[in-house]
Amino acid sequence: MTTRTTPSVVRFNSAFVLPGFDAPQPPGEYRVDLDEESLEGPSRTAWRRVATFIHLPAISTKGSTQQMVPIEAASLEAALVEDRRQS
Repeated sequence: MTTRTTPSVVRFNSAFVLPGFDAPQPPGEYRVDLDEESLEGPSRTAWRRVATFIHLPAISTKGSTQQMVPIEAASLEAALVEDRRQS
């Protein structure tokens, strides 16, 4: 089985909270990794999402401590929609 990781950057204009976070995160740009595995079919390959991770802190934050936190993709999308609604 083949796996791939697709990196992206998301931007929050306001502080946000995701399930499982201890405290709100500040506005800024955050790296997000989407891990997928291939599903081999007879005529083509499809990809299934298996994990989503957000890197903390925000890209612009200076600090020596970095962490990659697993999150639900749907929770991230809902937080981004809410952030856009507030802007």
